[in-house]
Amino acid sequence: MAENMETQRSETKTACAYIRVSTDKQDELSPDAQKRLLLEYAKRNSIFIQNEFIFIENAISGKKADKRPTFMKMIGLAKSKEHPFDIILVWKFSRFARNQEESIVYKSLLKKNNVDVVSISEPLIDGPFGSLIERIIEWMDEYYSIRLSGEVIRGMTEKALRGGYQSPPPLGYRMNKELKIAYIMDEEAQLVRKIYNEYAYNGKSFLEIARQINILGYKTRRGKAFEQRTIRYILENPFYIGKVRWNRQNHTTHAIKNKSEWIIADAPHEKIIDDALFNLVQEQIKGRTRPYKSRSTSSINHWLVGIVRCSTCGHTLLACTNGKHDGTFYFQCGAYNKGSCNESHAIKSTKLEESVFEAFEKVLNTDDLKYKIRQNNNNNNNNNNNNNNCNNDNNCNNDNNGSNDASHNLILLNHQLKKLSDKELRIKQVYRDGIDTLEEYKENKKLLQVERTQLIEQIDKTTNTAAYKEEVFSEIHNVYDIIKDEKYDIRTRGNALRSVVRNIVYDKVNDTLTVYFYIAQ
Repeated sequence: MAENMETQRSETKTACAYIRVSTDKQDELSPDAQKRLLLEYAKRNSIFIQNEFIFIENAISGKKADKRPTFMKMIGLAKSKEHPFDIILVWKFSRFARNQEESIVYKSLLKKNNVDVVSISEPLIDGPFGSLIERIIEWMDEYYSIRLSGEVIRGMTEKALRGGYQSPPPLGYRMNKELKIAYIMDEEAQLVRKIYNEYAYNGKSFLEIARQINILGYKTRRGKAFEQRTIRYILENPFYIGKVRWNRQNHTTHAIKNKSEWIIADAPHEKIIDDALFNLVQEQIKGRTRPYKSRSTSSINHWLVGIVRCSTCGHTLLACTNGKHDGTFYFQCGAYNKGSCNESHAIKSTKLEESVFEAFEKVLNTDDLKYKIRQNNNNNNNNNNNNNNCNNDNNCNNDNNGSNDASHNLILLNHQLKKLSDKELRIKQVYRDGIDTLEEYKENKKLLQVERTQLIEQIDKTTNTAAYKEEVFSEIHNVYDIIKDEKYDIRTRGNALRSVVRNIVYDKVNDTLTVYFYIAQ
């Protein structure tokens, strides 16, 4: 009797069950239905499946094996020395793979490890004819996948052309599930408008805006800090002017496609940004983006290169040696060297440096730094627009709608402060309900107090002109100390200068040098 039981046990094979449901809306069985059929097949054929070897992947495409973590885990176990199963059971071969090349590779690999792949709904006969049928099934599965992908893309294209939504709406909107139209979230929309205004009218970079709104305590939709790429995405997204954009990015490589392939169409939702502001921002992004291979501080031969401009044509002054290798440079207008500028702006580097130092000293040594707010109606091509301009006449002009900006900042900061009060009430209620311990409640209160202190400091800074002026002086003084100190390398001095100086204009005819400062708030 014992011998018969041992013989029966040796005839029972072990297997795993692989269950996959695709991302597309094809006609296929649910995971539960596939599992039930696989277990019934195993029982009829004396195949034993342990629960730990039932592998399920939901909403996963079968095109790429390396995109299926559960599949790769199953293959790893099949190749292991433990050899926990002899068979991989699937409902259809298409569940195993929809890419014929990958299907052949992984089946061959499994075969070498004495593991077979069995489709319970597509039985095969032994021999060459059975292998041929299997290859035909794999080819049909791949063809179906390609054809289905094409149909899905065509359907999505038609939807995009009609202004339909392909993904959740961006910051500033929520989706009305009943009407299937995005609607504006006022608080987030206010932040979006601030981002556009800061970039268009205050001349701030993606990074400067990200830092500013992070200080204000705002988070992205996913609860993370803003980054410069997040700001750029917001500024370039036509969703904010009532449009949808599709087919911009390759979903496999994440590379941005040529604009001729994009689909941009009118959509039914309301605008947060008007067309004029959006178009202005797009033009400024083009103008401010550093061209490929343009000179950065990592490759310059003098810390003033790239920031000093010709007063006649606006081109930058380039630095070249005098041929004596004594470390002396001469600056000259790049356009003049090419013949397109008719005014020489040649100047010795030591003289140029001295003039820059004098401009800093005049600003730092005066007790009466003038600061006035004025509306900016100029575009971004002028040397002095969109900056806080401090020249060597000791005038500091903020060429933007700074008064409105300060008022806007105060509104946002006070709103954040109110949100902290609401949050404090919530954590108190959570403690009273017995959800948080006393220690957790104290820790949460401590964190809130830190946030409140930071916000109050920001509010004081925004409303206190004297404090702001002191910060301006401090920032300029720190940079002055760095550019004067020759122990710092060219890149360090160049980066420091660019942190407070937008550009420098040299006028050789009148022998004047104007330094245009800006202070990122």
